[in-house]
Amino acid sequence: MAGLKPERRIAHLDMDAFFASVELLRYPQLKGLPMVIGGGRRRETAMFERLREAFPDTDWGPGTLDRIPVAFFPRLSEYAGRGVATTATYAARQFGVGSAMGLMKAAKLCPQAILLPVDFDEVKRLSRTFKRVITEIAPVMQDRGVDEVYIDFTEVPGGQREGGRVLARLIQKSIFEATGLTCSIGVAPNKLLAKMASEFNKPNGISIVHAGDLQRLIWPLPCRKVNGVGPKADAKLQSFGIHTIGELAAREPDWLIANFGKSYGAWLHEVAWGRDDRPVVTESEPVGMSRETTFERDLHAVHDRAELGAILTELCEQVAGDLQRKGYLARTIGIKLTYVGFTKVTRDLTLDEPTADAATIRRAAGLCLKRVDLTRRFRLLGVRSSKLVKPGTDGPAAPDQNARHPKPRDKAHRDDHTDLLFPELD
Repeated sequence: MAGLKPERRIAHLDMDAFFASVELLRYPQLKGLPMVIGGGRRRETAMFERLREAFPDTDWGPGTLDRIPVAFFPRLSEYAGRGVATTATYAARQFGVGSAMGLMKAAKLCPQAILLPVDFDEVKRLSRTFKRVITEIAPVMQDRGVDEVYIDFTEVPGGQREGGRVLARLIQKSIFEATGLTCSIGVAPNKLLAKMASEFNKPNGISIVHAGDLQRLIWPLPCRKVNGVGPKADAKLQSFGIHTIGELAAREPDWLIANFGKSYGAWLHEVAWGRDDRPVVTESEPVGMSRETTFERDLHAVHDRAELGAILTELCEQVAGDLQRKGYLARTIGIKLTYVGFTKVTRDLTLDEPTADAATIRRAAGLCLKRVDLTRRFRLLGVRSSKLVKPGTDGPAAPDQNARHPKPRDKAHRDDHTDLLFPELD
C-alpha cells in the first residue's frame, strides 16, 4: 500500500577470514590447507634464495608466487615467540585455532599449518576496494574495521526483496568480481541481529532474520553470541543457570537490574528480546589511534634500552603518521605496558596543545613511561593518542578531571636507569 514506511533492514557484512584470504590471492596453491596469519615480518627474499638453490632454472620473483611449492612455506611448528594469530583459514579453525590465540598454543593444535605474516598494505588496499563497491550499491554504510561494515538496506532498491537477500547477493557478487574475495552477510531488523546472522552461514553465506524469527533463530543461541556479553558476564549468567539468549529473555528486567546493574541489566533485557535502535552511522569520529608491539622476548629498560628506545620512537612515529593521514591532532598521549605475568599498566598525559608531531608524542610517551615501574621486564609496549580534534577546532584544552597526572607515589616506581632510556627528558 502506497505511503507505508518500508520495514527496517540492516545488514552486517563480514569478509571471510579476510587476512588469510588476502594471502590466498597471492598463493592460490595454499587454498584448502590449514593456514595461520600472524608472527613476524615477511621473508619472501629468503624464500626466493632457497628456491633458486633448489630450482636454478626458474627465475623466482614476485611474478612466480603462485608456483612456489607448498613445501617451501614456513610451518607453524617452526615458530618460537610471543606472537598471536590474526586469523586462520577455516581448515585451521577445524583444529581449534582462532583469532587472538597465541601462536605457540596454535602450533600445538595444528603444527602442520602454514604460517604467514600480515601484508598490511595489501589488506588496506582490498579493504578500501570492497567498501567502495558497497557504497556504489548501498551508500549508507558504517565502517566497523578493516573487514566488516554495517549497511542500511531499507531504502535501497532490492533491499526489501526476499528480506534483503537479493541485494545481499548483488553485493557479494560485486565484491567477488572486484577483489576475488568472499564475504558473509546477515540481514535483520537491526544491527544486533544482523551481526549474529552474519555468522550463521560462513563462509560466503547470506542469512535473513525477521522480527518473527527471534524465538526460532536467536533464542537457542548461547549468550556469548550477543556482541557485548563478554566472558565475565557470561560466566555470571551461567552461574544463575542462564546459558541461552532465550533463557536470558525469560528473566524479569528487575531481576537483571538487581544482579547486573541498572544500565547493563536493562540492556541485557533489551538485547535478549532483539531490540536495538542504533542507526547506521556513515561518518564517526575516531576515539583514538594507537600502535603497539609484542616482543619476541621479554625486554628490560636498562639491559635493552637501545632496542626499547628505537621501538618507542617507531611507535610514536607510527601514531603521528596515523594522525596526520587522518587529519587529527591528539590532546592526550598515553602508553601501555604488559609485564611478565600479563599485568597491564597504562599512563596518560594531557598536553597543553593538541599535536600530531612525532617528537612531541615521543616526549610525552617518555614522560608517561617515567611514571611506571621499569625495573621489571615486560613483553608488550604500546603508544596511544586520544581526545582527538580537527586542526582549527581545538581551542583551549579543558581541564580533564580524569587525566592521570604524576602523583608523589609514582616516584616510588621510578627506575633511576630510565634516564638512560629517555636521555632527552633530563
